[in-house]
Amino acid sequence: MKSIYILALLIFLSCTKERQNISDCSEINTSFKTYNEAKNTIESITFKFVDDVDTSRSSWIRSANYYSCDGKTGYFIYTTKKKKYIHENLPLVVWDDFKNAESFGKFYNKHIKHRYRLISDHE
Repeated sequence: MKSIYILALLIFLSCTKERQNISDCSEINTSFKTYNEAKNTIESITFKFVDDVDTSRSSWIRSANYYSCDGKTGYFIYTTKKKKYIHENLPLVVWDDFKNAESFGKFYNKHIKHRYRLISDHE
């Protein structure tokens, strides 16, 4: 009985949000007007590459995720205590360097901030 309930829940969840299979990030309409519009669009896509990093050692960044259609560039999404942010067209190599950085905040300020289009939840 429990497995039927879980199956029904999974079917319901998969039907409530239509996902797009996009092989090239250039196919995504990126004329986002708000953070929520960008977030909802990104969440509706089945990406080729999805990754996250454990940010528990950071005093500033609470979570960080990366989504890419082509395995070359993608969306960097991170959360602080006060805001959520999305950067577009972040190269995978920059994401990899971010994940391995001694300090996420210092790496962000030096290599990401002001270099890639930013959308925040308080625009």
